[in-house]
Amino acid sequence: MKALSADGSAETGGAAWATKGDVRTTAIGKFLRASHLDELPQLWNVLRGDISFVGPRPERPEFVKKLETQIPYYETRLLVKPGITGWAQLNHRADLDLEDVKQKLQYDIYYLKNRSLLLDLAIIVKTIKTFFINPD
Repeated sequence: MKALSADGSAETGGAAWATKGDVRTTAIGKFLRASHLDELPQLWNVLRGDISFVGPRPERPEFVKKLETQIPYYETRLLVKPGITGWAQLNHRADLDLEDVKQKLQYDIYYLKNRSLLLDLAIIVKTIKTFFINPD
């Protein structure tokens, strides 16, 4: 795991996935993530229409470029607006490596093929449930 540089930059070696015990996470950041308050700004993006409440979770552009070349059909998850919560987030842990991304893509494709109001409502209910029962 990389440490912070002397100037406090977190990703001096380029974009990196978060890891357990990530040195880039501050005490305030840990609290915001544990309390899910870090998601509140995303509600503004939903209100603006930039993202949906339910859909494949957006990925950082630096990762998307790489993943499109490494994983067949990765770009299919980009066919709908990204969301704050999604089928993949509820059914798989956070991405730790390329295999996790491949697995989450399978969940995203399932969501795309079975998109419906009923599935969206189920995802919302399960998200609210996990909001109050933090699995971390």
